[in-house]
Amino acid sequence: MQETFFTSKEAAEITGCTLRQLQYWRERGVIVPVISETGTGRSIYYSKSNLLELAAMSYWLSVGLSFDIASTTLKKLKDQEPDLFISGKGKRFMLLSDAQKRSLELVEFDRKKAIASLDAGKPVIPVWLDEIYQQLAVKLDK
Repeated sequence: MQETFFTSKEAAEITGCTLRQLQYWRERGVIVPVISETGTGRSIYYSKSNLLELAAMSYWLSVGLSFDIASTTLKKLKDQEPDLFISGKGKRFMLLSDAQKRSLELVEFDRKKAIASLDAGKPVIPVWLDEIYQQLAVKLDK
């Protein structure tokens, strides 16, 4: 079975990113596209797993995360769950405030932990890849 690849323009349209964002993220090494063997010259192609990464970044930025937090979250997810974006199986995580480290900690979603954190006045930022994946799947089916 042959994998499907998407041009930069197609990837931008599907994920809601701008071409400039794709270029910036590529230059920073945040999301590096797969360059298809059938591509020539400077043609750039994204895989489905790349599209999920792009959609996640786009979503996190749209809900107010800074570029640094969004890109760090993506890197942590790829380090902790290397097959997560490739498998297409969505999973739920959350970012919790870690006062001692003065940072956000990425953990698997736990409703009780999230409520306890909110009750303590600490922010909880959902990182629900299953929702992002479902929305992306709907766009790809069109």
